[in-house]
Amino acid sequence: MIPRETINRIYEAAKIEEVVGRYVNLKKRGANLLGLCPFHNEKTGSFTVSPSKGIYKCFGCSKAGGPVQFIMEIEQCSYIEAIRMLAQIYHITIEERQLTPEEQQKQDDRESMFVVNDFANKWFQSQLFDTQEGSAVGMAYLRQRGIREDIIRKFQLGYSPERAKLWEEAKKAGYQDTYLVNNPDTQIGTGVCLKDEQGRLFDRFRGRVIFPFFSVSGKVTGFAGRLIKQSDKAGKYVNSPTSILYEKKHELYGFYQAKQAIKREDCCYLVEGQLDVIQLVQSGIENVVASGGTALTFPQIRLIHRFTENVTILYDGDSAGIKAALRGLDMMLEEGVNVKVVLLPEGEDPDSFARKHDATEVLAYIQQHQTDFIRFKTQLLSAEAGNDPMKRADMIAQIVISIATIPDVVKRQIHTKDCATFLHIQEDVLMHKINEVRKNYIEEQKKKRQNEERITNVSEAIGTIKDTEKILAKSISNVLSPATSIKELNIRNLLQVIIRYGEKPIFQNGDTTIRAGEYIIQELRNDNIELENPLYQLILDEYIAHYKEDNWVAANYFQYHPNGEVNLFSMEMLIDKYQLSRMYGKQVVSENVVKEVELPSEADNLPELTQRLLLELKFTIVNERIDALQSMLQEAQQRDDWELIRTILAQQPLLNDIRQQLGKALGNRVIV
Repeated sequence: MIPRETINRIYEAAKIEEVVGRYVNLKKRGANLLGLCPFHNEKTGSFTVSPSKGIYKCFGCSKAGGPVQFIMEIEQCSYIEAIRMLAQIYHITIEERQLTPEEQQKQDDRESMFVVNDFANKWFQSQLFDTQEGSAVGMAYLRQRGIREDIIRKFQLGYSPERAKLWEEAKKAGYQDTYLVNNPDTQIGTGVCLKDEQGRLFDRFRGRVIFPFFSVSGKVTGFAGRLIKQSDKAGKYVNSPTSILYEKKHELYGFYQAKQAIKREDCCYLVEGQLDVIQLVQSGIENVVASGGTALTFPQIRLIHRFTENVTILYDGDSAGIKAALRGLDMMLEEGVNVKVVLLPEGEDPDSFARKHDATEVLAYIQQHQTDFIRFKTQLLSAEAGNDPMKRADMIAQIVISIATIPDVVKRQIHTKDCATFLHIQEDVLMHKINEVRKNYIEEQKKKRQNEERITNVSEAIGTIKDTEKILAKSISNVLSPATSIKELNIRNLLQVIIRYGEKPIFQNGDTTIRAGEYIIQELRNDNIELENPLYQLILDEYIAHYKEDNWVAANYFQYHPNGEVNLFSMEMLIDKYQLSRMYGKQVVSENVVKEVELPSEADNLPELTQRLLLELKFTIVNERIDALQSMLQEAQQRDDWELIRTILAQQPLLNDIRQQLGKALGNRVIV
């Protein structure tokens, strides 16, 4: 068990903007920071970081938390692993705690695989630098490609010899077959080794130069091995198999080395192969990554989009490169990325071009030849279509599809105007077609999301409120109830006051100060209002147990609470979706002088706010009871149960009178 004092030190040291900023490109938005959520697909940032409160909140997928929760989510690790990572970042020494068997096994699997990958990575490097074969074959190949030693070390390149055996060294070091060989069913195991039908181990990457892949935080997740000698039996490249650490469609080679430069330059250069990245970095261009020779995927695009909205794709200048330039670019537009294309001179690829030019020359060429993707596609397809009317119609249809995928309406309009001019088409005709395609696209995406939500995390709509409002709610780790009624919202508003301001005094009763949370709980008890949700009751119980402690602050206590449900709910209550601008009112000083005065904040109006929220809850409860009595009355009338009818009719005037009084107190209720 880690001492609470140590955990508190880590929480105090860890700045949420610094932790999140390692993974997400954040931009200032008032007092908060805004970026693209790393946990779900979004094109417009709804991921908010509040430095003052030390928390993050995504208003798209509802994930929220502090530094520890963010690390747990982004690295898919346990609480203890996240604590350890933050402790390492902020140089704090901690003690381990006892994990549950399931937690321990999951942590052991991931840690063991990372350890095996690290062992293999160091072994590959030692084979490259310290062995005769590595020098004669692996290093000779890299030098022949013009790669300097400092760049080789920067990317931690290695070599796997034809005959030297990684598996033997790994076994001598005590590593288990479970983590050396990949199990495709469980995705446990790194796959640096293979096992034949007789159960004998052998190396996966033998005879290859090794390119390691890294997570965003710098851990080795997998490898790509390039064959040096020509062979008809073996593929040119071999990658690590899919595992809990590595999945090819999520990987961008060089991203770990490039991420800071991408944020700094607010631009990412995208190439195809590992050597393309390495040569460009060697020439002095650091903000470059590779898709790994496969078709571009949404996870790769979203990873880039977390750090920048601007991508320039460098492609070979031959026909294959031009066709390749069209693959995946509509996907980038769909994600809200600004895409430009650069075609290199014929016969050149980024590797060869970077070897012949320094960074200044490469960047100058990019600036002179980069073309917006829509214009690039329009020019390319227009040249192919010529004057053939059928080909031109097909060309326009393809361009319409590309423009229609762009989520930003202003960008769509700019591209529409540009293309209409270039293609000599009336702008309103082109816009009409784009809007038509856009409408169909949105409908398809809506259906797709509904299907996904139905399968994963959306509960069924469960009725109406006063026959007007049907509520569909997502379950957030069982913190919220499946559906949110008006009463539920009233209770959540009161809990928000307790979590934000629970320790603050709002009334004086003689010599006794009454705190906000204390007053709310007293009022709930006086009216026999019970909270059916166990989480809500737990928060009240925790408040009652601690609010009298010296220097106790509700917000700090609840957002750092060890109970995951309490912690998550508290984050929901502490961060606002919308940040209010500074509001001012008018104050008449004299006949000709009017000055602006700042209006009071939520905290300034805490007594009035608390009383009003309590009245709102009571008004809702009374309405529910009146509605319930009305339903009972109808049933009793159908059964001719006159005794029950008389009882109900006797209760109704009292409830109606209470509702009338509450409505007047609230001042904005029409009582029918």
